[in-house]
Amino acid sequence: MSPRFYTHTALAEGLRALFQALEQRLSLSRPLNAYLAGGMAVHLYTANRVTTDVDAEFGGRIYLPNDLMVEITLEDGSPQVVYLDTNYNSSFALMHEDYLDDAIPVDMGMDWIKLHVLAPVDLAVSKIARFADNDKEDIVALVRSGLTSADEIESRATDALAAYVGGQAMLKLNLRDALALARQAETSAR
Repeated sequence: MSPRFYTHTALAEGLRALFQALEQRLSLSRPLNAYLAGGMAVHLYTANRVTTDVDAEFGGRIYLPNDLMVEITLEDGSPQVVYLDTNYNSSFALMHEDYLDDAIPVDMGMDWIKLHVLAPVDLAVSKIARFADNDKEDIVALVRSGLTSADEIESRATDALAAYVGGQAMLKLNLRDALALARQAETSAR
């Protein structure tokens, strides 16, 4: 069963407008896959994360304009600007080798950009390398929403560690702490 996406919030509408503007700016004439990660992906799953930068990976080589942004008004009346994070790079995150294949398509009404959102477990795993406060909050939100579990995160992250290049000591400590948070979230969600 595919998860429900919150596609009609102010942030989701801003995301749609941003990708539609990108389609126009790039003069696309054939489909382009886009894979959404980060806080905006968490927002589409939970509707409770507010972020305005869009972390996306594309299924083709494109020029990402750094001046592309969309002004929105959040539900609380505050103005925000949604923009593409042109520095986003999935190579810096812990990612399972199948994360793109397992991403879930979401119809945002674009003509050429075919949006996929990282699966909840992959989104949680992607938060482990940096593991900042908002990453911790995102993992908890995904688990509390019943979209993934501590066991799923542990299995997927353990598989992903096998392909990670470089020292893993900090990643393993972050994973330990992420799993503790996920287990707490499971307990509080019951």
